[in-house]
Amino acid sequence: MAPLKRSSAVVTHDPEIIGLAAFLDMLVDNRAVISTVTALFVVVGVFYAWLAPPVYESAITLQVEEDRDTGTPKGMLGDMSQLVEIKSPAEAEMQILGSRFVLSRSVDALRLYISAQPRRFPLIGSSIARYSDGLSRPGLFGIGGYAWGSESINVAAFDVPPHDEGRRYTLRVLSGGRYALQGDGIDGEAIGHVGVGERFATRAGPVLLRVERMDAREGIVFELTRDSFQQTVTQLRKALIIAEKGKQSGVIEATLQHNDPELLSATLNEISRQYLRQNIERKAAQAERSLDFLVDQQPEMKHQLEESENRYNAYRNTHSIIDLGEEGKVILQRSADVESRLLQLRQKREELLMRYMPSHPGVIAIDAQIAEAAKVAGELAGRVKQMPLSEQSTLRLERDVRVNTNLYVSLLNNIEQLKLLKASKIGNVRLIDRAEVPQIPVKPRKLMVVGLAALMGLFAGVGIAFIRDALLRGVTDVTALESHSGLSVYATIPYSKQQEALARKMAVKTKEEDLMLATRYPLDPAIESLRSLRTALQFAMLEARNNVVLLTGPSPGIGKSFVSANLAAVLAASGKHVLLIDGDLRAGHLDRYFGQSNGVGLSDAIAGAVACQDVVRESVRPNLDFVPTGTAALNPAELLLSDRWLELVNTVSARYDIVLIDAAPVLPVSDAGIMAPVAGTVFLLARFAQTRVGEITESVKRLAQGGSRVSGLLFNGVAPRRYSYAYGGKYGRYRYAAYRNDRTRAENQVRQ
Repeated sequence: MAPLKRSSAVVTHDPEIIGLAAFLDMLVDNRAVISTVTALFVVVGVFYAWLAPPVYESAITLQVEEDRDTGTPKGMLGDMSQLVEIKSPAEAEMQILGSRFVLSRSVDALRLYISAQPRRFPLIGSSIARYSDGLSRPGLFGIGGYAWGSESINVAAFDVPPHDEGRRYTLRVLSGGRYALQGDGIDGEAIGHVGVGERFATRAGPVLLRVERMDAREGIVFELTRDSFQQTVTQLRKALIIAEKGKQSGVIEATLQHNDPELLSATLNEISRQYLRQNIERKAAQAERSLDFLVDQQPEMKHQLEESENRYNAYRNTHSIIDLGEEGKVILQRSADVESRLLQLRQKREELLMRYMPSHPGVIAIDAQIAEAAKVAGELAGRVKQMPLSEQSTLRLERDVRVNTNLYVSLLNNIEQLKLLKASKIGNVRLIDRAEVPQIPVKPRKLMVVGLAALMGLFAGVGIAFIRDALLRGVTDVTALESHSGLSVYATIPYSKQQEALARKMAVKTKEEDLMLATRYPLDPAIESLRSLRTALQFAMLEARNNVVLLTGPSPGIGKSFVSANLAAVLAASGKHVLLIDGDLRAGHLDRYFGQSNGVGLSDAIAGAVACQDVVRESVRPNLDFVPTGTAALNPAELLLSDRWLELVNTVSARYDIVLIDAAPVLPVSDAGIMAPVAGTVFLLARFAQTRVGEITESVKRLAQGGSRVSGLLFNGVAPRRYSYAYGGKYGRYRYAAYRNDRTRAENQVRQ
């Protein structure tokens, strides 16, 4: 039989447009799945935003100042400030601020290694407590010691053996300012008192605990943990974020986040206090080292001054002193200044060498200044040699006195300046902004969390829909079904809500006679499509070798029996004398459509138990006769291989205008492959969004191996779309489905 020829317009589509349109179709078809997944993610996001503990953020701001800008007069402290200046660029100060030296002091001062929190109910306990005021009754229904309010505890000291650091202890509030401590190594409960330092013996060593205050009702449980000191410092270093505000601004900001806003503020302020303290201590220590150095130099410089004065006085007593000329006075003044400058630079170099290596830039700069001063001194010495001998001696002696006097006086002034600098308690870093107690948490950002959850849910929903559509869903388009199977679709049968209601009645085995959609709802679109199939079938059978039509499908549950029964009714309504044979010997149930019982039927006739005419139930509908499956057979395939099957078909074919056989599915069992060769017309049924192209092609292959050719396809259960953007192809392999012999099981139960 040749397939019907169809006339169609040639339409050219842009592949990219078709792909986008197919994607839109997929979204529309799976809108329920996408909406459900998105809503689920939104609900999870809302719960997370409500349950997640709030995270607060605070910061301190510091400014690094240059020592030369302290505002002291240059004549008094300015010069000495340069001598003991501590170069502290922002980068170096940032490292000091985040150093273990500073943070360990802060951890120790605030006892950050001690964690003492009330026991909260899992997941929701902390969230409820955030919105509660006052103290709560302990536990859930009096069990567990959970706290639901603003309970708090102040633990002044808590030391455990090193082996037990990080382990959790529980403290239960008792009456009369007492508490009971439990934990590893403590036998039973250890009773302690508030305000008293307690010592509890454990197998690993003593536990020292001092509780200063408990704001909680009797029965409330607190959870205590003594963490490692070094681990606490390390965690604080990782959490502290230090950055310079602006480029080369000298302004440093340290930021920290925590769940407890008050502890957060206290921690940052303590860090700033310890940092400023070490800065002052460092400058005081530097001033003290410089002071010690100058004090050690004082006796020697005093001795040099006295010797120069003695030499000058002795020269005056033995020689007649003449006044220097104007040139000599100028040379004397300049020479004294240069020598003083040279000695000061050498002293400063020795001071720097106490802190730095000779290759340090500061030492190199001093060396350059010393070389320049020595060069000037050499030039002045050359000019002195050109003077008369008497003036040379007078000039040298007077210059030595002046230089040593200036140096000694400067030394005494510097000693006094360093004493003031040591006692001043002023560093080169100042605190600009203290850490305030934050009121608004920075995390979680509830609107952002819910928005991201909705976005993730949307993407997840689309992904699930895509996977479901691509891997699990069957074919949904006639064009794709035809192009990939190579067969023509003779009819597209739309989904019928009325048939769904009738199927529910049939499932409860109602005795109602009329359960046929064709008679109950003759104007249903599904019946109209079967009428169109009736017309196409009449032309198709003109080229068929007989009037036998076989209807099968790849798998069960695709509506094959519904189509067979109603197609038979539609054919009979046109005046044709039709015989409907229920050829599904394993799970056939066409008898329910006509309100019939199974009784004897096809299997009995093939087995030779009864004659052919005895299994035909005449006039179940006008012009429609029916043959049920009959007694359940244990070996239906072997039964169909007998010659009686072919004889039965030839007999009824001669008596009726059309013989319609409802065969078993092709893929689960081999019955359809055995029955199909007797039919001149074979239709393969596919169900919308359930049957895959791979199943169709495999079914055609199976039937061809049995010697039959599929005439065409019937597309059942097509869901009408409100919106359609493109044809969507569904590809995939065929699958084997379980196909139980329900009738055999039921009859066996009856026999038992």
